[in-house]
Amino acid sequence: MPIAKFSTGDNPDWSKPEFDDQTWRELKTNDTYENQGIEYNGFSWYRLHVVIPSSLKESVTWKKRLRFFLGRIDDVDASYLNGIKLGQTGRFPEDAGGYEGKWNLSREYQISADNLAIRWDQDNLIAIRVYDGGGGGGLYKETPFLDMLNLIDGVRLNSSGVKYKFLPKNQVFATATIYNHFEDAVKGKLKQSVIDETTGKIILTKTVDINLPPKSESETSITFSQNLNNVIFYDFTETTSKKTLSAKQFTAYILTPKVSPKPRINGAKVFGVRPNSPFLFKIPATGNAPLIYSTKNLPNGLSIDKKTGIITGNINQEGDYVVSLMVKNSLGKATQNFTIKVGNLLALTPPMGWNSWNAWGLSVNDARVRSSAKAMIDNDLTNHGWNYINIDDGWEAEKRAANGEILTNQKFPDMKGLSDYLHSQGLKFGIYSSPGNRTCGNFLGSYQHELQDATSYANWGVDYLKYDLCSYFQLMSKEQTLAEHQKPYQVMSNALQSQNRDIVYSLCQYGRHDVWKWGADVNGNSWRTTDDIEDTWESLKTIGFAQDKAAAYAKPGRWNDPDMLIVGKVGWSDKLHPTRLTPHEQYTHISLWSLLSTPLLLGCDLASLDDFTLNLLTNDEVIAINQDALGKSARQIVKKEDYQIWVKDLADGSKAVGIFNLGDKSKTVKFDWIEIGLSGKNAARDAWRHKDLGVLADSFETSVPTHGVTLITVTAK
Repeated sequence: MPIAKFSTGDNPDWSKPEFDDQTWRELKTNDTYENQGIEYNGFSWYRLHVVIPSSLKESVTWKKRLRFFLGRIDDVDASYLNGIKLGQTGRFPEDAGGYEGKWNLSREYQISADNLAIRWDQDNLIAIRVYDGGGGGGLYKETPFLDMLNLIDGVRLNSSGVKYKFLPKNQVFATATIYNHFEDAVKGKLKQSVIDETTGKIILTKTVDINLPPKSESETSITFSQNLNNVIFYDFTETTSKKTLSAKQFTAYILTPKVSPKPRINGAKVFGVRPNSPFLFKIPATGNAPLIYSTKNLPNGLSIDKKTGIITGNINQEGDYVVSLMVKNSLGKATQNFTIKVGNLLALTPPMGWNSWNAWGLSVNDARVRSSAKAMIDNDLTNHGWNYINIDDGWEAEKRAANGEILTNQKFPDMKGLSDYLHSQGLKFGIYSSPGNRTCGNFLGSYQHELQDATSYANWGVDYLKYDLCSYFQLMSKEQTLAEHQKPYQVMSNALQSQNRDIVYSLCQYGRHDVWKWGADVNGNSWRTTDDIEDTWESLKTIGFAQDKAAAYAKPGRWNDPDMLIVGKVGWSDKLHPTRLTPHEQYTHISLWSLLSTPLLLGCDLASLDDFTLNLLTNDEVIAINQDALGKSARQIVKKEDYQIWVKDLADGSKAVGIFNLGDKSKTVKFDWIEIGLSGKNAARDAWRHKDLGVLADSFETSVPTHGVTLITVTAK
């Protein structure tokens, strides 16, 4: 069903088959209506006419369900068959609980084959009511279809959700879950095969009988030796139809060694603050507890809590202050110079922390934010430099106060109290708004209340503002000129600058008019260079490897932002799933974002981090590449059909080099140092493995897994 009739507006009669839609416009069903020339936010309807042949029932062994696959719909839908509601995904503005978009979910609705709404061998109407709150809108991405289901269609093998335990002697214990979503029992055999992708060698095979009662699940496990090239193949064959459901999973693996019990100071070596602004910095340090923190040459006005390493206070005079940070425990002492730059520039290294959107979407609340903060601390992320806790859309009340002041909704009863709690833990607090009348989630924006809102943020203790264009599109001309894009961001910039509090300013306008060329002019500290990222290789590759265009504009306090991290459990709602990125792709994700000097903002549920994800996020040598004080972004030096090499200059004169395999097979890459701007002998170090690779003359060679990376630092000798 590639084509549908379409109309903006809203009328319940449009769900009925007798309505005449001949005058309606025809649209493709696999692309947004904006991409087809319709600039619109609000309600709209699609109508698809289709003959449903009775022969479909004879094509399957199980003749009970007819499936309507409608693809992804931005943002909310209610779908009907011949006037009878099939189902709904998301909430419309008039629904209880208010608007909640589900733009990232594919719609699949099912009904009994005996349902009288089905007109077999006749014309049927599929009508879809849509609400778009901003940005892209309507049906997109996938082409709708319908079919009859077999029993095996109710079975799910969630290969991206395989759970791993890393055992002694380099063994891995992998547990997969198989689900039966139907009301009938399902039987079959599950074959699990572990294969070395590079050689094709079968490591081991295991077959088990699976008996799934109605609407149930069952776990199955397998143990094998850790190898970054291992792949698990799952093949479930259903007994009745003899049809097979297959899934594939590159196995998780740990590269980063365990943290040393001796003290080590991690994170940024430079920090920016304005004169007299409240100062908050927690020394990120690892090592066996208890740790004792101290400083030398701490500027007047600042003090340190020796038990927590939290430095607070304020500094009156502009200037550079070089402070010696010290951490000790029973095993030794670590020291590091730390420069405090008091001036007008913030975020001298890319912000690191967490944002609520990719996990919770509009279902974010105070409890989930506090839980995330606690998990950040309990998982020791704060001791590796992660320190922002940012609330995205969904915190705003329906209406402002009588005096125009912004209010919070019932999910956030005490924003100042939340802020104070985060600050007491050494964490920074971020918030979200839009320059339009409404946010992307259809909450209150800041339009014509910019100074009021900035004042409220400062009073609450906000340290970071994400400012999302959203409904401001509707206030622009059709041309959406550069001046129109700059104006709202300049207005809020002025409001933030007038506050006696530092608030890092993140521009979210999706790269329009090459924002990297002018974001600094409106005092942005970072700016989105792309549309939203999704947890797929296609999205990661398309966004991440297109950043060379903006690389020259990155510098301390001015960062390109290709969107948040998509590792761990995500979902953009209250229903989470493990990221669909393979382990190789996740290593690529963190490596590339570190090389690009982009903000590192986690979008996952911090309370459910597994060992693999936690290991991925606590490699201090990789984080140091991102937090390097020189503040340069990597450049794309080598671009081949199936691999790329990106190189980043570092403050100590060394270089960070990422060799990325974009192909669908593991690959050996060899290159001469001269290809990346080096010559002679160079010492190479594997950043993920914390392993010296020796002094190498002339060239470097490495094996890179499928969609994976080799990340090294290189020092001339």
